[in-house]
Amino acid sequence: MSSADPSLQLAVHTLYEEHHPWLCGWLRKRLSCREHAADLAQDTFIRVLTLRKAPELREPRAYLSTVARSLMIDLFRRRALEQAYLETLAARPELLDISPETRALVIEALMEIDAMLDGLGRKTREIFLMAQLDGLSYVEIARRQNLAVNTVKKHAVRALTHCLLLAED
Repeated sequence: MSSADPSLQLAVHTLYEEHHPWLCGWLRKRLSCREHAADLAQDTFIRVLTLRKAPELREPRAYLSTVARSLMIDLFRRRALEQAYLETLAARPELLDISPETRALVIEALMEIDAMLDGLGRKTREIFLMAQLDGLSYVEIARRQNLAVNTVKKHAVRALTHCLLLAED
């Protein structure tokens, strides 16, 4: 602090002594945490210390609350960003390390499913996949495909029958 302007040091010292308790109380009301309020009050006075010269203050509390409010907004933004980052990390699926044998079995099962679906017509395959993979109701599929619900049901029955017959073989 010895490299700072002596008039700035004196001004900040006086400002600190006269307004630090008030600023801590003001921040505590907004943050509901004594420790965070104390940290932010210190940051406020550090921000004032970084000025090149002592500010001419007619309303020191208004000035300090403006600086503190700006720092509080930065704190809230940082917390929101950190929370979003942590939620994104938590939502990511864990990577599975599967054995080569398991991988081969999965690929073989997918190839069998692909062969089953290959024998279906395009519309029947789409309806089957929408019902099985997307979990859509027949009514929703009918709406999306611009078909009657009975038509969707017929395609679904055709697909299931086809798959069951191939599974029995």
